[in-house]
Amino acid sequence: MTDCFKVTIENNVAHIVLNRPEAFNAMPRPFWNELPEIVNDINDNAKARVIVISSTGKHFTAGMDISVFTDGDGVSASGGDQYSRAEAFRQFVLKLQDSFSCLDNVRVPVIAAIQGGCIGAGVDMTSACDIRYATEDAFFQIAEINIGMTADVGTFPRLCKLIPEGWVRELAYAGRRLPATKAKEIGLVNDVFPTHDSMMTHVMQLAAEIASKAPVAVAGSKRMINYARDHSIADGLDYIATWQAGMFSPPHMMEAFAAKAQKRDAKFPDLAPLRKKM
Repeated sequence: MTDCFKVTIENNVAHIVLNRPEAFNAMPRPFWNELPEIVNDINDNAKARVIVISSTGKHFTAGMDISVFTDGDGVSASGGDQYSRAEAFRQFVLKLQDSFSCLDNVRVPVIAAIQGGCIGAGVDMTSACDIRYATEDAFFQIAEINIGMTADVGTFPRLCKLIPEGWVRELAYAGRRLPATKAKEIGLVNDVFPTHDSMMTHVMQLAAEIASKAPVAVAGSKRMINYARDHSIADGLDYIATWQAGMFSPPHMMEAFAAKAQKRDAKFPDLAPLRKKM
């Protein structure tokens, strides 16, 4: 348990739960340090094969807490002239972005389960996840425009890859809510559920299914999908050929075939922990 999250790991599935329902799971300053610490620990130490992110209370998240702007060295950073302050603020924004980029960069799939409002930085966070599900009462809102600022923590670079650009522009310029049913229609979420419980049942079943697959193959699939998203078809084809030259695993494939023939669960080795120091 941390200030902002409850974390459990069972059967190779890590479940990260936003745990400030009394504050609509707004993201205070500790949130931005805790999330990457949790995710990177799972990744670096190979603690799970899938990560699920869900929330508590009425809303998934109300977005960035105002304290991030008013406390410490955020918007109110002092010292130097306007140009040095602008450069320092740029570094501040890049650090915030890194707090969500860890979800994109982690070796395992990340599934988001969203209820109620997913507002502001919540859109930044969930757009960095691999798969999104929502309840019928869920909605997404790029709310930054309503307080006179441009969304800057990852919404636009990622959302433009997930849904048609016209929808991104409408949401960004007008600050309107995108209901869950429309989010499913345009491809932002995979499915919509009547209740939080039914959504979580589905999400955890999917997580368990993914966790049963060969971890190296799953990690390779995530890497290839992300690379294809950011590069040309020709570059993607070249990279997957290079990846397979080094990562293709006949033992894992033979175990998959043997398990199917013997009608048993396959047993695959976990990903190796990452070396933290040289």
